[in-house]
Amino acid sequence: MKAQSSSSKLSGILVLYEMQTDFLLRALEGVEEKDAQTRLNTKANHIAWITGSVISGRYFLAKSFGINDKSSTGELFKDNQGIIDEANYPTLAEFKADWEKISPLLYDALINASEEKLNEQIEMPGMEMTLFDMLSFTSYREANCIGQIALWRRLLGYPGMSYM
Repeated sequence: MKAQSSSSKLSGILVLYEMQTDFLLRALEGVEEKDAQTRLNTKANHIAWITGSVISGRYFLAKSFGINDKSSTGELFKDNQGIIDEANYPTLAEFKADWEKISPLLYDALINASEEKLNEQIEMPGMEMTLFDMLSFTSYREANCIGQIALWRRLLGYPGMSYM
C-alpha cells in the first residue's frame, strides 16, 4: 500500500483499491475495440458496458468527496441504468483515460478521509447507507466486474488476464 489513511477502517479497502486500479487495466489489455461491445448473441453486458459501469462508480464516489470531474460515459450510466442495446459506448482507450484520471484523485480523497466523512449518510432511491458502506460495496462490485471482464477475455479467445 502506498500511504496510510487517516481512518484505520479504510486499510483493507485501500489495498483492494490499489489492486483493482491495476487489475482493470490488465483485464482490458490487448482487447480489440471490435470485441469490446460483443455480446456473443446473449443479453450479457459486454466489456465496454462493464468497464464503463465500474468507472461510473468511481466517479460517483469521487463526487461524494467533492471531486466533480466528468467522465466520457456521458448519459450512458446515468442513474445506474443498464446496458442500452443500440448504444455506441466509448472506446476502451477513452475508458482507460477516465480510469487513469479519476483513480489517483479518488485515492487521495480516500487517504485523507476522516471518520466523520466516512460516516456520512448517502441517500439513494430506496436505501440509505454510509459513505464507508458504499465504498465497501463498490470495492466488492469492482472485483466482480473485473472477474466478468476476465471471463469475457476467455470467451472471446484472448489469453487469461495477467495478475502480475
